[in-house]
Amino acid sequence: MSIVIRDASLLLGKDLTFVDSGFLEIGENGLIKKTGPGRYHNANDEKNKNKYDAEGFLIIPGFINAHTHIGDSIGKDIAVDSELDIRVHPVHGAKRLILQKSNPEHLKIFMKSSAISMMKKGITAFADFREGGYNGVKLLKDALSDLPIKCLALGRAEYYFDHSRKKTGKIGNIQDLKKEACKNLPAEASEMAADVLRISDGLGISGANENTDEALRQYYKLLQESSKHNNKKLLLAIHAAESKSTTKCSISMTNKTEVKRIMQYLRPDFVVHMVNATDNDISLVAKKRTAIIVCPRSNGILGVGIPKIARMLKSGCNIGIGTDNVMLNSPDIFREMDYLWKASRATEHKFISAKEILKMATVNGAEILGLNSGHIGEGRSADLIFIDKQHIDLSPIHNPYAAIVHRASKDSIRAVMINGKFIDESQL
Repeated sequence: MSIVIRDASLLLGKDLTFVDSGFLEIGENGLIKKTGPGRYHNANDEKNKNKYDAEGFLIIPGFINAHTHIGDSIGKDIAVDSELDIRVHPVHGAKRLILQKSNPEHLKIFMKSSAISMMKKGITAFADFREGGYNGVKLLKDALSDLPIKCLALGRAEYYFDHSRKKTGKIGNIQDLKKEACKNLPAEASEMAADVLRISDGLGISGANENTDEALRQYYKLLQESSKHNNKKLLLAIHAAESKSTTKCSISMTNKTEVKRIMQYLRPDFVVHMVNATDNDISLVAKKRTAIIVCPRSNGILGVGIPKIARMLKSGCNIGIGTDNVMLNSPDIFREMDYLWKASRATEHKFISAKEILKMATVNGAEILGLNSGHIGEGRSADLIFIDKQHIDLSPIHNPYAAIVHRASKDSIRAVMINGKFIDESQL
């Protein structure tokens, strides 16, 4: 039986157009059949619908958390005052040790807890960079098997090139650089990646500095072959230009920035962070139509800077928002939007509107990840957040976008819907 929601305030379409009073009709398949301003009226089948009076609510698209690492939920705030590499480096960071030493069943419990936390905060879909190869992706899928939240699991082969030669200064001339860049992935790493692609939604690669040029090229080829074989669009993503040290490392090893190498050899669907990308890097990403996922709170807590949102938008980049490692942050898009809006205003000459930030967390994220959600429109999945307009922190609402971005919180939410069904928190 269809659902009709009447007399609600809505943010409609890809432009998130505010409608003071409108309606939604949701089909049994969980897709939006009809929506618009004014009152719903259909004399022919009015009796065959569940009707809800939503006066006093603002209905917005469910949030898309476009970059997470929920596998490290067990390690919240460990090494909290340490630098980036000490905390999350894929080879010698504290995170890797935690994941290696933890009982998989314990990891699964905390991953599920993080997913529940996301749903309660209005996140209806997320993309996760999942470590641990095939088994790591399977563990994530098992953890979420009885939850309605949508997850795109981007796995990886746990193989990283040894940079000990660089550290001892043995790589220095052009011949050495070219020789190093041509190193292939070993057969076992290629097999790991192929196994991952059989169960995942794509690859989430750690970074360019942990890979040679030829390895990046091989990952791209593996993904294209797997997509064609499975007749499914698989995503390819990678961290890029997160810190000054990673950028400096790339130039010292290869005479190129991370971003330039990534665009030349990997050609991903999106890159994550870009905090210390150069203007040329940003222009290159825009030209290649590669999206950017920013994670400003994790960048802040690691002390690596604030992403240049205004510069990215001016270049024509498509930007989404992620909350990054649960080890660093709670998975909360409300807090992410608030931090990004204010920090970008404090550090850039051009102000970014609250509406633009909200689009990053909804419309843009869905487009980047290929999800049929992210905005309220006919044929879209009914993934929705019901916000109480009379909540003490929001009322009176003069600007709905500003209210959502820097005043709303989990406490403002009265209901969350995924695929046309309300989440029953008592069952979580």
